[in-house]
This record gives sequence, structure tokens and C-alpha cells, in this order.
Amino acid sequence: MIAREEIVLRLALAAVFGAVIGLERERKDWAAGLRTHMMVCLGAALAMMVSAFGFSDVIDQKNIALDPSRVAAQVISGIGFIGAGSILFLKQGIIRGLTTASGLWTVAAIGLATGGGMYFAAIITTVFAIIILWVLQPIERKFSARFKQKSIKVVAADNATSVEIVNRFLQNSEFEISNYSVYNDADGEYIIFLKFKKYNQEELMSALKEIQSDRNIKEVVWGR
Repeated sequence: MIAREEIVLRLALAAVFGAVIGLERERKDWAAGLRTHMMVCLGAALAMMVSAFGFSDVIDQKNIALDPSRVAAQVISGIGFIGAGSILFLKQGIIRGLTTASGLWTVAAIGLATGGGMYFAAIITTVFAIIILWVLQPIERKFSARFKQKSIKVVAADNATSVEIVNRFLQNSEFEISNYSVYNDADGEYIIFLKFKKYNQEELMSALKEIQSDRNIKEVVWGR
């Protein structure tokens, strides 16, 4: 049986490791922040200790065979429910929370490692997680901004206008469309999404200005 001092040490370290990663998420005002990451890491550490030592009083009895990893294994699959709850679908092509979800999964693994007494592995993983979440973020933004495709959303009053807009961009050699979609919403309006692989800035601004002046256009949104 594990000593009480060791139990306190493992749970305390798990809370600290979770807090370190949670602080990085907290500074961005995410729903899954400091306390959420601490609780996930702490709970995972306890689950690991229960899995490894919680059944030691019956393990030596006859006709009893226990797998010490079965409880810990459920943490990895179960954390998916919390991770899914942190993912937000804002609009077509824009999803937020994937990094937070993966961070929660990693925090759970750190908790399992801490609960299992693998302190060095837990510390190194925490350090790497902070590097990935914090230090590498400016580098990721720099490169993703260069390769990320721009898109526009246009809301048209009728189908003829939507077809005209799509054809206008497809037939213009200044634009290279990677994909587009048109659908009719519940209000009878036609929603057009166009994603550009390449485009001429001046030509695009001119096209958007003309589109916005059309009486059959309800909304034009330009972004990523």
C-alpha cells in the first residue's frame, strides 16, 4: 500500500502541473482555465492511484485476477467528453477550442503519470506543453497567416443573384477559388461561401464594393 505522504505528494504535484497549463489557458479567458485543468489533472492522478493500489487488499485472494491499468485506461477515453465540450463551432470553417481540448487530454495524461509516480515524465511533459501552447504560438501565427486562405460570405435575396455572384468570381482570372458553397436558409435567403486560394487585392475590393451596392445583397462578410 502506498504511504500517506506519497499520496499527498502525488496529488499536490498533479494540481501544480495542471495549474501551470491552466494558467496559460486562463490568460486567454477560456472557459477551461486554471481550476478546470487543475481538477482534471488531480482527478486523473487519483484515478491512477486507485487503479494501481486501490485493490491491493483483494489482489492476493484466490480466483481473483485484476488488471491494475483498467481504471486509468478509462480516464483517457472519458476525458474526450470534457474535451468535446470545450470545442466551439463558430461558423463554417472556423472552430475554436481544439487546442484547449488537446491540452485537457494532455493534462489528464500528466495526472496519470504523476499518480503513477513518474515524476520526471510528468515534469518534462508539462514543460513541453507550455512550450507548445505559449512559446510556439507567435511562430504558428506567423506561418499560418501566410498560408491561411481568405473567404467571403454573401447573403443574397434570390437564387439568380447568388448564381451571378458565384459566376463572377469563378470567371475572373484574378481569383483562384479553392472551394465554394451555396445554400438556401430557413428565411429563403441564399448564403454563399467562397474561399480564395489566391486573389488580387484591388480587384477583390472593387468586386466587393459593387456587390454591396446591389439591392438584392443582404450581407457581405470578408474574413478568414
